[in-house]
Amino acid sequence: MRLNHLDLPVPDVAAATDYFVRGFGFEPVHGGPRMAVLLGADGFALVLSHGEPRYPDGFHIGFLQPSDEAVHTAHSRLAAAGIAAPAPQRHDGVLQFWCTAPGGVTIEISHRG
Repeated sequence: MRLNHLDLPVPDVAAATDYFVRGFGFEPVHGGPRMAVLLGADGFALVLSHGEPRYPDGFHIGFLQPSDEAVHTAHSRLAAAGIAAPAPQRHDGVLQFWCTAPGGVTIEISHRG
């Protein structure tokens, strides 16, 4: 089975949409004040629904990259979009960095190699 979509509640759909479009290259295919559907290059759909998130401790979404270079490229893309993120670090053999999208969505970008 292949994961098709993820629906995240966020308090400001427009701000979260902007973040994922500018920082992660998603394409908006449906948008409105209460819900947006964004498509990734691989066909994965990220749905952003208006709501007050109550994410549990440790909850995050991850974008696995094919190489260490791709992690650095993702970090550069965020910086170019004006999105602050700490520099990638290696932990237990994984090159990764973390950032937080509007609404408190924690995001991990990593390469496990």
